[in-house]
Amino acid sequence: MRVVMFGYQTWGHRTLQALLDSEHDVVTVVTHPKSEHVYEKIWSDSVADLAEEHGVPVLLRNRPDDDELFERLKDSDPDIIVANNWRTWIPPHIFGLPRHGTLNVHDSLLPKYAGFSPLIWALINGESEVGVTAHLMDEELDAGDIVLQRAVPVEPTDTATDLFHKTVDLIAPVTTEALGLIASGQTEFTRQDRSRASFFHKRSIEDSRIDWTWPAEDLQRLVRAQSAPYPSAYTFHKGKRLEVLAAVVSQGRYGGTPGRIFYREGDGVVIVAGADARTGRNHGLAITRVRTEEGRELTGTEYFTAMGGYLTTHP
Repeated sequence: MRVVMFGYQTWGHRTLQALLDSEHDVVTVVTHPKSEHVYEKIWSDSVADLAEEHGVPVLLRNRPDDDELFERLKDSDPDIIVANNWRTWIPPHIFGLPRHGTLNVHDSLLPKYAGFSPLIWALINGESEVGVTAHLMDEELDAGDIVLQRAVPVEPTDTATDLFHKTVDLIAPVTTEALGLIASGQTEFTRQDRSRASFFHKRSIEDSRIDWTWPAEDLQRLVRAQSAPYPSAYTFHKGKRLEVLAAVVSQGRYGGTPGRIFYREGDGVVIVAGADARTGRNHGLAITRVRTEEGRELTGTEYFTAMGGYLTTHP
């Protein structure tokens, strides 16, 4: 089939590489210009560079809504558009242009975690598995019929980076197998159960701010979800920003006020956590590694030389 590809960052790069390695003919690539957004500088393999290396015409757009782009796409005469990590809405006259419509490849197990940053949100929320879904695009974002879906388990110590590597390796087989089904003439696929759908926004630095009223289990997953190269989870101590690089749920249960620097346990220092911490029924978050505003990395016990005082949400 003749394929037009829409994509960006490493997800788009892997998709384009899979298409270039396949039996299909990539005739045009549409990608975004480089961005300085903190999350878009991560996993930033260039779709444009890969296309140009293989002699495929590249169109740079923030949004695919101009007449020139539409005419260029019509001239490309695609059988299908394949999209992965395209960051803005694709209008119906674009996604419906090819004979077989548009196949979107999304890094979640749809219908859950439509939208943005699905791996980070899934890890924070304690999901047992994540994955990649290839679905046919319609007017509602990430809501079209599922052509193919593959899942991988979330292990107890997985970080968002671990989940990225697990799922990015699914892109090539999911994309090529889904295209094979479409090329074979199959037209009936799995409708999404919209009663199970969830939709998440883009992440920002604000979303990495620690709220000590969260349960320790949730905070520990937040720290794992915000592992390098993502911006770290952070809190404030004595008015200064403190990044939490590693933490575990405490063995003991600790009561009091959320954010209280309370007790040395193992290699960490326990912070009281949970909205109902006053009951004494909660585990705390044992911080094992931090980074200061000055860039020094220390163990929890090296940094917290005395117990008492509070970690806060704001300076």
